Amino acid sequence: MRPEQLRLTLLVGMLLSAGLLFFHPVEPKMNTEVIFDDEAVIRINDERIGGENHQLVLRIRHDEGGLVTNNLSRVQDLLQLEIELLDGSNPQTSWESCSHNDSTECQYGSLYIERVVTPFSAWADAFDSKNRSLRNASRWADVLQPEIEDGWCSNTANNAEKAAFEATLLMLPEGTDFGIACPAFAGAFATQPPATNEILWIVYVGAGGGDWNELNIWADKVSANTDYEISATGINMMYGKAKAIAEEELAYVIIPSIFLLGAMLTIGLRDWQTAAATISGVGLVICAELGALAALGFEFSVLDGIALPIIMGVAVDGAFWYSRSSRGREEVRRMLFVAMLTTVAAVSLALFSPIRAQRSLGLVMAIGIVLDWVLTRYVLEDFYLKRRVLQEEKSNESPFFSSISTPWAWPIALLILATITVISPPGVNVIEVEQFLPDGDPALDEMMDLQSKYVLASSTIAWVVVDAEGDSQSDYEEILNLQQQLGQHPSVISLEGGLMRTPMVIGIPEGATTVDGSTAEGNSSLFLDQRLQRDGVTTGLSIAVFIDGQNSEAAIQFVDDVENLLAVNGISGLVGGDLPTGAKAAQTFEGTRMTQILSAGVAIFLVALFALRVPIQAARIAVGAVAIGAAVDGMASIFGGRGVNTALAVLLGMGFAADYLSHASSQHRPTKLDMSARWWAALTSVSVFILLSMTTFPPARNSGQLLTISILFSVILATCLAMMHGNSATESEE
Repeated sequence: MRPEQLRLTLLVGMLLSAGLLFFHPVEPKMNTEVIFDDEAVIRINDERIGGENHQLVLRIRHDEGGLVTNNLSRVQDLLQLEIELLDGSNPQTSWESCSHNDSTECQYGSLYIERVVTPFSAWADAFDSKNRSLRNASRWADVLQPEIEDGWCSNTANNAEKAAFEATLLMLPEGTDFGIACPAFAGAFATQPPATNEILWIVYVGAGGGDWNELNIWADKVSANTDYEISATGINMMYGKAKAIAEEELAYVIIPSIFLLGAMLTIGLRDWQTAAATISGVGLVICAELGALAALGFEFSVLDGIALPIIMGVAVDGAFWYSRSSRGREEVRRMLFVAMLTTVAAVSLALFSPIRAQRSLGLVMAIGIVLDWVLTRYVLEDFYLKRRVLQEEKSNESPFFSSISTPWAWPIALLILATITVISPPGVNVIEVEQFLPDGDPALDEMMDLQSKYVLASSTIAWVVVDAEGDSQSDYEEILNLQQQLGQHPSVISLEGGLMRTPMVIGIPEGATTVDGSTAEGNSSLFLDQRLQRDGVTTGLSIAVFIDGQNSEAAIQFVDDVENLLAVNGISGLVGGDLPTGAKAAQTFEGTRMTQILSAGVAIFLVALFALRVPIQAARIAVGAVAIGAAVDGMASIFGGRGVNTALAVLLGMGFAADYLSHASSQHRPTKLDMSARWWAALTSVSVFILLSMTTFPPARNSGQLLTISILFSVILATCLAMMHGNSATESEE
């Protein structure tokens, strides 16, 4: 195929791929499922009965303040609001009216609500079980008399009453006067309703997911149309807010990045046409990649958006080396090919990460870097060479540093990088939602307030998934025994009600002979049937265990203990959950991060050796890349902590180091034009990364900071290596 035909084919292919965005728009997600793989949760989502997927939380107060739960009219108002939320009978409060209204404020409809769990509904069911109607009562005495002496927390309470007690403890603040919910508490009486000025609702979202911010829109609408102040809160809503912040800020970064890159390219190249061609090419690469991946069903996370300004920053190398350096076509081709291979080799190590977000972001970056190279090499190369203007003929150029003795520049630079690595603090941050919200965000303060008041907010769910046959009596007995043993673990939160202690372990209730013979309905207001099925046949059960949500070390210990317990009992199963899985991933990353850096160094060495066929050059590139990676990892710790936000930046920093060192590793005297190309390429990339570091979305900000450091470290180290080679070349010539 002739060059012109190949160029046209590539352009048409990229344009068609970019056009796929019109039919497959990118819809990024932001939740724990796109951050890390939790095998237990994956199985639950694949095999659960029903469509429930995520729990969202609403916090409700009255506009005038004061007590909510012992004011019968307010209780009945909120019972009615719950009905209107789901059945759409009142346009001012229904979910459907917000989802499908044509107004600009309410054009939403992707979030599907399965059901709502509220304390008042649980109370109504408990009173109904005693043939008393809370919804139709005109005074509290209608449901509280005759007196239910032991309330809902006694050993003789029925399932509906136990569920009402559980809902009261979980969805009312600690320190509440629990009244009828548990008269055994000091100061509580069976003749009084619980008394508090706020409550929580739990909203279960369908497995199809959606934009969680829609719940905020509904809450704002209802707050404006009723006498109640309703706010969406909780961990999942914080992820939803982080998604909204990320999308807004990354959208604002992309446009300024394009203009900034254009300005830097125009100034550095002194040619606006070359700058315009480069910017157009970068835009085509990004759109083509996004369109192709979206059409293939790739599930984007918001974190993948960080790759876009990075791909833009990486793309400028070819423009400067082709247009401003003193090197010929073949030398630049070889140099950029080696740079692309070594950079991709480093970034591709992320594809083997236990953290899904790193694998996803690494894949997007690697594809973007390869496409940048393809466009530069096969589409823009001839254009760049035609626009090249040399300040002086190469034959007349003098070496830039030929008169300076710099044999120690390279080892001294490596020593400084090693020092940064040694003095950096140890440790890795656990993956949690706080890492995805800006410091001082009001949602963080509200979450701290919730955690100080509510058991539900201060706890997190660990999932234990066990294999079981639905009609097996022995499996049923094994699971009941396992649930009792789980309840004795010190990490498990228990509901204390007078003489009754109820560990928050929700699986199957007692009173049946098989798993299929006893669904979890009635066992808890939080979860319905927890059986797992394939093709209508029960294959297992999911057990929800509430543990301390603030103690990651205890979560890791819980996982280890339960896995040992399963092994001792001969039960096949999995242990998961957001905090346990995130803590385990952080622990794994802490133990393997240096191995990952060294592995990336080995990969870079092998790729460079394959491309260059010169062991000493490949070794220098690999050693420099490892030094940069370790130093950037140390800087991540100094800046605020290693974690999912920083791990890929370390590998990408190694890729940048390999890129710049590949330029400087050949026995080529460093000329002024070469130095200009190297530094202008670095400064142009840095300008985008500095812009990224100015965002408030922590992953983007941290990546921008670390990539800025990576580029600067890399270009300085490459300059030191080039100076050493320049002296060697000069001395040999003499």
